[in-house]
Amino acid sequence: MQIPDVPDLAHARPRPIHWLATATAMAGVVALTTLTQPGAATASPSGDHQVRAAGPGRSAPAAPDPAEADFPLECGGAGTVVTRKVYGDLDGDGTPETVAVVRCEAGSGTPPSGVYVLTGAGGEPRVVATLVDPGEKRSVGPDFAIRDGIVLATLLGYSGPDVPSCCPDEEEHVSWRWKNGAFVRGERPVARGV
Repeated sequence: MQIPDVPDLAHARPRPIHWLATATAMAGVVALTTLTQPGAATASPSGDHQVRAAGPGRSAPAAPDPAEADFPLECGGAGTVVTRKVYGDLDGDGTPETVAVVRCEAGSGTPPSGVYVLTGAGGEPRVVATLVDPGEKRSVGPDFAIRDGIVLATLLGYSGPDVPSCCPDEEEHVSWRWKNGAFVRGERPVARGV
């Protein structure tokens, strides 16, 4: 009788009991990881300040979804596009608001944007403030954020009607802070390199 050089692998054939044991082990691992997850994060990439939790055993409310809001834009049937959005508690009530940059949907060019504050978490989102009206013919630059309850933005515009709409030639750094029941606009300093 000849002895083979490899061990007998007959026991390595998968049988239904092996698959059941593997599935049970995986279910246990998944269940264990869901029980040991850390709490919900309170910061976001946009630099929001913390939103207070709604109380023991309840999570903080979600910010309004701008995709579900009606914006006061006249687009001639073209529809609207939300180009940027940030979330944060702007009035200190523990409920996050959404600030959205919205413009008419256009095939080309740079249509002016509106900047709107939405509230209504848990219900239908509604516009409660217009920070930039599209009639100002401005667009919003890439540094759009909320930090410490203050909305920060760079507004891009045009020095005259001869400037092509593709290429704004003016830049304004602004902020909005909730104060005495209204959003107050202010200039913000720009960090300069040394």
